[in-house]
Amino acid sequence: MTVSPSSSGGAVRGRVRARRGTSRSSPRPLGGASSTPWIYLAPALVVLGGLLVYPVYQLGLISFLEYTQAQVSGGEATTFRGFGNYAELFGDGEFWRVLLATVVFAAACVVSTLAVGCALAVLLTRVRAVPRLVLMLAALGAWATPAVTGSTVWLLLFDPDFGPVNRMLGLGDHSWTYGRYSAFLLVLLEVVWCSFPFVMVTVYAGIRAVPAEVLEAAALDGASQWRIWRSVLAPMLRPILVVVTIQSVIWDFKVFTQIYVMTNGGGIAGQNLVLNVYAYQKAFASSQYSLGSAIGVVMLLILLAVTLVYLRLLRRQGEEL
Repeated sequence: MTVSPSSSGGAVRGRVRARRGTSRSSPRPLGGASSTPWIYLAPALVVLGGLLVYPVYQLGLISFLEYTQAQVSGGEATTFRGFGNYAELFGDGEFWRVLLATVVFAAACVVSTLAVGCALAVLLTRVRAVPRLVLMLAALGAWATPAVTGSTVWLLLFDPDFGPVNRMLGLGDHSWTYGRYSAFLLVLLEVVWCSFPFVMVTVYAGIRAVPAEVLEAAALDGASQWRIWRSVLAPMLRPILVVVTIQSVIWDFKVFTQIYVMTNGGGIAGQNLVLNVYAYQKAFASSQYSLGSAIGVVMLLILLAVTLVYLRLLRRQGEEL
């Protein structure tokens, strides 16, 4: 039995039409493949929008108004000042002094926290299971301690009359919170104590993910522990170090509780003020809510600028984040 070319071609075309009809009738993903992740993220984005976007909007709005205790109580009408609050803020010499102190203090805290956290993360890979567990529990205990409790304990440890630190160091009745630099040093130690566990645990998890063969090869080549960290581990852990660095910058730049508790609101004559405490004093102690909001906006912009510049530099170096 022979089949003509026309009949075979018609059969082929019929099968092609049937396949096209099947493909057209098959269900397609809702919203397309590109929008599917956003559908899953939508609930979280709505919650974050309510918790973050609206307060930031209110903060920025108040910073452009004349908003003091008189406006809060209804004695005077709220007026629009434009950039008047920012002009007043930038014309205040105390603001620039506090800003400089905040930047230097935050930088010292970040560097110290990263150094201690990374060193202890490497140490965790060198000790046995029991000492590792003890160190992890002790670090997590420090991390879980509330800031007010931790600050109070550190004040008791360095108390000039009853603190054990002065007795061990033979400093007598030396007051750590009286001098500007010694008070900042005391607060820095407490900030590092409660912050290094995050860096330690995160970096330790990253080190454990590095193939053991790479570290063994570096050791066989005669590299020291410092050289292994600088030339092998640090480049491989760069994405993790970026995360902990940015997180530390955000935390340490907006330190409030430790400074407020340990220096009794900013130290003698405001010598230990940082921006967060300075904003609190302007907003609530002086009832200048608009100025306090302007300081908050400036802090937000500084943190955003630092984060974006840091990520841009890493992008130029070809790092995948």
